[in-house]
Amino acid sequence: MCATLVAIAGPLQLTNNAVHADQYDDQINAIRDQVNQYQDQADKLHKKAGSLQAAVNALTAEKNAIQAQLDLSQARFDKLTSDIAKNKQKLKNNQKALGDIIADLYVDGDVSPLEMLASSKNVGEYMDKNTYQSSVRDKLNSTISEIKSLKEKLEHDQKEVKKVLDQQTAQRAALAAKEAEKQTLLNQTKGSEAAYEKRVANGQAQMAQIAAEQQAAIARATGGGAYNYGSIGSFQFRNYSGNMGCSGGYTYCGPQDSYSDPWGLYNRECVSYTAWAAVNRFGKYVTNFAGEGNAYQWPSTTQRMGAYTDHTPSVGSVAILPPTPGFSPIGHAMLVESIQGGGWVHVSQYNFGGTGEYSTMDIASSGVVFVHFRDQ
Repeated sequence: MCATLVAIAGPLQLTNNAVHADQYDDQINAIRDQVNQYQDQADKLHKKAGSLQAAVNALTAEKNAIQAQLDLSQARFDKLTSDIAKNKQKLKNNQKALGDIIADLYVDGDVSPLEMLASSKNVGEYMDKNTYQSSVRDKLNSTISEIKSLKEKLEHDQKEVKKVLDQQTAQRAALAAKEAEKQTLLNQTKGSEAAYEKRVANGQAQMAQIAAEQQAAIARATGGGAYNYGSIGSFQFRNYSGNMGCSGGYTYCGPQDSYSDPWGLYNRECVSYTAWAAVNRFGKYVTNFAGEGNAYQWPSTTQRMGAYTDHTPSVGSVAILPPTPGFSPIGHAMLVESIQGGGWVHVSQYNFGGTGEYSTMDIASSGVVFVHFRDQ
């Protein structure tokens, strides 16, 4: 009987083998890389989503990322299903081996201790037989318990992955619907967007034309730069410094009109500079203009800030040139730096002549009105 026990004890080793990595692992790793790539793409597109088309592209990338997640979940699901099938077969094989072993143990169980002792060569062999039978019983119980536990765990994991798979399928469907919605909106607004772009281009062309007219007016007023004195309509100026780049301490020196400042005014415009200088250099109280910050609007819109307007200059006040045909259709704002004799004041400014640059000059106070802000 001992020889039989040794011969059939081999199948017990099957129960100790871990589930080996197979082609599913490579598939999962490859899909995980795809997930990371798609997510990176989605993140980059979200950052650049400045138009409807970019938003649609971002949604598509998100949908692809979720599809990759679905593929990953499906691969995990397939792997678990395969592992469950393998372990079921292992359980079946070991159950057969266990049946044979149990049968042998049962036969051995019919042998009395006296008979077993009599068939043994010595007491040591008798003890070895008893010890072996006891260890085989313990191993059988442990093996059966481990396999059943593994089977239950795999079945549980399979249910959990199925839940994730269902959730992601629904999420992908929702994203697909959202993408279709955005695409419809994009199709509907393409014409409007093109029209808007055309209006922007026309506006830019008009601004360029106005700037050219302003520079031509300055050139005419100053004799093409030969004279340091000029007049445009009733507006008179002298000692014009010429353009001095982005200087004067002004802090919003990006490309002109590329963003708005804290007062809701586009950068490197005359109004943006004067609002900044009034606050930061002279400690005046200036709030956001809420879309009514053109120079010609200041005499009225600044009243809600506690400012008042008159024709008497003061240091730190803002000189407003009313709309001037052929030069400044929306007016021009200048900061009063000092009071000079004979009705002249010294001012600093941005965008004189439409250049977006800093300059200084003297102006005749009779051609402008002055906005006086209250102190902070």
